[in-house]
Amino acid sequence: MDYVRVGGLQIAAPVKQFVDDSAAAAGLGAERFWAAVEEITKDMAPRNAELLAKRSGLQARIDAYHKEHRGAHHDHEAYKQFLYDIGYVLPEGGDFSITTSGVDPEISLIAGPQLVVPVTNARYVLNAANARWGSLYDALYGSDVIPESAGLEKSGPYNPQRGKVVMEQAAAFLDQAFPLAKGSHGTATRYFLAEEGGALALRVESDGRETGLRDPNQLAGYGGEEDAPSAILLQNHGLHAELAIDREDRVGKDHPAGVRDVILESAMTTILDLEDSVAVVDAHDKALAYRNILGLFKGDLEARFEKGGKTRTRTLAGDRRYTAPDGTAVVLSGRSLLLIRNTAMHMDTDIVLDAAGNPVPETFLDAVASGWFARIDRSEAGGYNNSRTGSIYIVKPKMHGPDEVAFNCELFSRVEQALELPPRTMKIGVMDEERRTTVNLKACIRAAQDRIIFINTGFLDRTGDEIHTDMEAGPVLRKGDMKNAAWMTAYEDWNVDIGLETGFAGTAQIGKGMWAKPDELREMVETKIAHPKAGANCAWVPSPTAATLHAMHYHQVDVRERQKELAGKRRATLDQLLTLPVLVKSYPKPHEVQEELENNAQSILGYVSRWVEQGIGCSKVPDIHDVGLMEDRATLRISSQQIANWLHHGICDKDDVVETMQRMAKVVDAQNAGDPAYKPMAADFANSVAFQAALELVLKGRGEPNGYTEPILHKRRREAKKKFGIQ
Repeated sequence: MDYVRVGGLQIAAPVKQFVDDSAAAAGLGAERFWAAVEEITKDMAPRNAELLAKRSGLQARIDAYHKEHRGAHHDHEAYKQFLYDIGYVLPEGGDFSITTSGVDPEISLIAGPQLVVPVTNARYVLNAANARWGSLYDALYGSDVIPESAGLEKSGPYNPQRGKVVMEQAAAFLDQAFPLAKGSHGTATRYFLAEEGGALALRVESDGRETGLRDPNQLAGYGGEEDAPSAILLQNHGLHAELAIDREDRVGKDHPAGVRDVILESAMTTILDLEDSVAVVDAHDKALAYRNILGLFKGDLEARFEKGGKTRTRTLAGDRRYTAPDGTAVVLSGRSLLLIRNTAMHMDTDIVLDAAGNPVPETFLDAVASGWFARIDRSEAGGYNNSRTGSIYIVKPKMHGPDEVAFNCELFSRVEQALELPPRTMKIGVMDEERRTTVNLKACIRAAQDRIIFINTGFLDRTGDEIHTDMEAGPVLRKGDMKNAAWMTAYEDWNVDIGLETGFAGTAQIGKGMWAKPDELREMVETKIAHPKAGANCAWVPSPTAATLHAMHYHQVDVRERQKELAGKRRATLDQLLTLPVLVKSYPKPHEVQEELENNAQSILGYVSRWVEQGIGCSKVPDIHDVGLMEDRATLRISSQQIANWLHHGICDKDDVVETMQRMAKVVDAQNAGDPAYKPMAADFANSVAFQAALELVLKGRGEPNGYTEPILHKRRREAKKKFGIQ
């Protein structure tokens, strides 16, 4: 790797070049960027190391406790007191409310879906940023929400019969979210505007008579002419929907009122991911990631791709403009509000070497870069100004407890000072995905009370950390049973309870996790309404299509009212959170052990093969039943820790694991036979970088700090890059 010396640092050339190229847009010299990295590293790296050592020390004491009490009846009260005694669980402290200010309404006020996108793929990034608005017609037509029964197939360019069912379902949604005083949107033959009470109101010819909205205030605007509008803008629970009208359109001509589409405000926020969903292992990868973020904040990012035999270009969507009923202009953002997920504290990077030649904590580099992007967004170089309040939103993963949250808030303060940003420009989203953060969540929020804008139940990583924390307590439940364990139910409720108790309503997001089956959206539509009903004002979805479908749930549930109903009604306890998810009365039968091994091994191999040899950090991976599931490092952490735990406790042995991994590698090879970039593993297990990486993750999983997969993945990805000549 080629390095350039700046001050006391050695910097890999691709990232150095990125900073040089963006300095003018940031309004500071590039030397200011590197001075910030150098000073922060000098002052804070030792404390970062101390905090990581504290994690290891606490885990060692928990391991020793379980070993000492192995074979004895588990004494829950004694165990809980032990966790207090060692400082793993801390006193909760008195009541308070967060004081974060300068938060955009997409986070503070409006409940809606949230996307997470790997920032190294420009096309995906633009799709996500533009998913603020989505076609409900397309989402219904192209998904399994409407079964492909006889006559309703998605065949050809357009099936009018399927289109008719789409219109019926869209009308049913409109009747629920925007009911008419009389009649139904399903029988509407004309939408127009008429003056009532000094302002325009929506009028609808329905069931042969004229009617209007039951609540006239739901009309937010229109486009075109009053008597023949091309667009009707409606609002409900803070979210907008547009009726796009064109009787000459291929679809609109089949609708009695000419409604060619119903366009929903969908992904209100999007997390640009530098962490779990990317495979960023060196300076070339990091420079690509940073340049894509820069392009979003400057507004000039483009992606060219082939589709249907033509070269297409994707760019950022512009704002949407309407006329309000009183004649004033209505301008709505055409783009999702962007957050940036930085890397976690436990990863160092040789992209930058300190004065002693040591890799710096990658989280320092990402923090300074995030501040750099904030300067660009706040300047005239910012194309659309992502944040209208001048804030930058940073999601911090894998923090353990309030001391680490406080440390990262101090880090952000140091970046603000170094880059001449106003205090508390850099807001923090706390991923509640590690056990020590969960049990101390109120204290974690207190540590960030003037910056926090987000807590989220990252239940996948949280499960991986639960397994690793309880590694010596005994063999854990099967992966499927873990979802119904006492701690998991309590965890989901606890996150909402603590968020409401500390004043998140109207200021910050309380989030829920990902829908993992991107092709099974009918099930999502039927079940994911549980998230807004639980009081969460955002939840992760795997695609723009899923965002549009999930947006319907936020029209059905008034989350602000639901939060008022739930406030003060504590439904989860620390005792439930500390319940150990271990097998007590009986162990699984041999065939159940084999099923679990096969399920986990197939998942690991399917994901790792793409991560290590293709650099794909998040993708739809067929499971053992050929159902496509969204996989990232969090799902890998669960599967690898599950096998490592059972291996440690003798539920299976090493020979069982290796034989199963080899057999499932053949299955994964067959599932990927149509991918020209895929490299089969079974042809040569010993020399397959992907297979050896997967095996190492399992066999060494117990010894990896907190069960994290990044160190092994990064090492093996670099090995594959060198082997196959990938830059």
